[in-house]
Amino acid sequence: MPRDASELAHRLAREAEAVCRHYLSNGKREGRYWLVGDVYNTPGRSMFVRLQESPKGPAGKWTDAATGEHGDLLDIIRESLGLRDFREVAEEARRFLKLPRSEPEVVVKAARPPAPAGSQEAARRLFAISSPITGTIVEAYLRHRGIVHVHHGGSLRFHPRCYYRPEEHLPTETWPAMIACVTNLDGRITGVHRTWLDPNGFDRIRLGKAPIDTPRRAMGDLLGNAVRFGATDDDVLVAGEGIETMLSLRCVLPTLSMAAALSANHLAAIALSSSLRRLYIARDADAAGDTVQAVLLQRAETAGIEAIPLSPRLGDFNEDLHVFGLDALRAALRIQLVPEDVSRFLLLPTTVV
Repeated sequence: MPRDASELAHRLAREAEAVCRHYLSNGKREGRYWLVGDVYNTPGRSMFVRLQESPKGPAGKWTDAATGEHGDLLDIIRESLGLRDFREVAEEARRFLKLPRSEPEVVVKAARPPAPAGSQEAARRLFAISSPITGTIVEAYLRHRGIVHVHHGGSLRFHPRCYYRPEEHLPTETWPAMIACVTNLDGRITGVHRTWLDPNGFDRIRLGKAPIDTPRRAMGDLLGNAVRFGATDDDVLVAGEGIETMLSLRCVLPTLSMAAALSANHLAAIALSSSLRRLYIARDADAAGDTVQAVLLQRAETAGIEAIPLSPRLGDFNEDLHVFGLDALRAALRIQLVPEDVSRFLLLPTTVV
């Protein structure tokens, strides 16, 4: 390992809480520790980072109680951003600490190019530099779509000035955007989906999306992967196309794992976990939805997975939520879910005592 690794780790340890707040933003401080789900910044409490030196060890060391993994703050930077080699990790650590760059090696070498547009690396960097959606236009956009309680589990972020390239010969624009991470079954970020939003308000045609030709775009490795809400290894999963569709279902099924594949073709090819025993197919009410349903029913049968279609009354479940409301969506799902899953997952209306 390069000789300056220990010095960087030591300097980061002096700022352990600031490092955690930046790279593990889905966690929180409790006493002398920062608690989070894992080193990839998943919400939860199984991983703890020591914020102050104590008889138990130095600041900056972490342990994941669920997996037994452990490391230092450089490991957190590497894994949370999906970086590949130590040089990238060191550059990011120096950037965070605002340190000067180390002396370059005496080798004639071109500077490291930026991540290729549309690559997995570019997707991970975009997600890393985006921020939580609380209090942003993303929350307002989703609320306008009827999604008041956003059970996204850390899969959504906000970027205030996300680049939008209309065409090669036209200048690049910037718009606020909802950034959703696309992950594989191991939880590794393989891409992102961007929904550019209109900061000037909402209209009936675009429903809050920016007034541009293609306000939704994905980049990275999408095939088989999805924007996931909840664990990837649960025994029951709901899979559908759109982010808003799945978030609408999460309004009444907040603990049921879901995956938005982003298109009909990608939904048909979504990877299914070996632990899965029941798959709900949240199909859209169109010809593509018919095809996806047939493909997934066949794939599930071959894999020994029970597959059950969920059908909206209108075009998709977000439209159902927006037009008919939460109680109607809850009632419609109650009669489509297996009784065991109704009692296990369906959120009942709040009763006033």
